[in-house]
Amino acid sequence: MAVFLGFYASSIIADEDVRFSVEKVVIRTAQGNLPFDTELALEPRQQEHGLMFRKEISENKAMLFVFDNQQIINMWMKNTLIPLDMLFIDSKGKVVYIEHDAKPESLDNIDAGGMSVKAVMEIQGGLAKKKNILVGSEIIYKAFKQ
Repeated sequence: MAVFLGFYASSIIADEDVRFSVEKVVIRTAQGNLPFDTELALEPRQQEHGLMFRKEISENKAMLFVFDNQQIINMWMKNTLIPLDMLFIDSKGKVVYIEHDAKPESLDNIDAGGMSVKAVMEIQGGLAKKKNILVGSEIIYKAFKQ
């Protein structure tokens, strides 16, 4: 099945002095495609800030951290006020690990169990279980070789 994604990077979200472009990113599950309006954390400053200080994230919103190389990525919840599900994604766009309901403001390192990843997508806490997003689900976005 071919999926066409229209890009609309004209939307910019400002959070303090860190800005994120927004694009449509789709999570393909066994039940179908789930589109998200996704803030892109591509630069180190954006990746350091992430979703800090946000008081909410709606079901159709996400943040995608894309790294230059596939590597072991450590995330944390410093200054993050809401629980998040973290989807760890390989270079082909496959979800290889999910951290469910990461604890707000925790300084604990969260990784993909020692696996290298290309990206991490953060969505509303509990949404992965609610929408049946599982290990093996596919993230449709131009950074992944599909």
